[in-house]
Amino acid sequence: MTSRNRLSVLVAVLICVLAAAAGYVLSGTDGGHPRAVSSSSATATAASSTASSAAAQTASTAPKPSAPKPSPPAGTTPAPAGTWVPADPALADVCRTKLPDQAVDTLGLIAKGGPYPYRSDGIVFENRENRLPRKASGYYHEFTVVTPGSGDRGARRVVTGDSGEQYWTADHYASFQEIDPRC
Repeated sequence: MTSRNRLSVLVAVLICVLAAAAGYVLSGTDGGHPRAVSSSSATATAASSTASSAAAQTASTAPKPSAPKPSPPAGTTPAPAGTWVPADPALADVCRTKLPDQAVDTLGLIAKGGPYPYRSDGIVFENRENRLPRKASGYYHEFTVVTPGSGDRGARRVVTGDSGEQYWTADHYASFQEIDPRC
């Protein structure tokens, strides 16, 4: 391939990239989500300043801005500072006072940092069942809730999240309730 042919191919690629970027900017949407013009302009500028076919790949794989966070439903007001807000409103919650005494004891041990009755208390809970909100590995930790009359750890657990949320399961992770500390 001659240098003249290479130049022609490069110009054609740049024209295609610029045309695609212009179409993207002019459409203003992608899948129903508005896009920031400055982000699209930056993509077009980056594509035009690079003089190789790699520019086309970079422009097509550039990170896209995430969708804006939804607004709270109309008629609702944000919770005042210090108010408990569920980590996942779709998940049932339970008042702390409605938990068995052993669960309240476990919550007290967690608040103090131990000592715990079982050496596996405090290990990472991996949320394999996906019953809790999805978080990075290592975010959740589990603690045994003593089950009277059980010869082993039993099925009851408290699972805590790194942001302070606490969950109760009486059936070994088949279901969870978020613990509401206000009551």
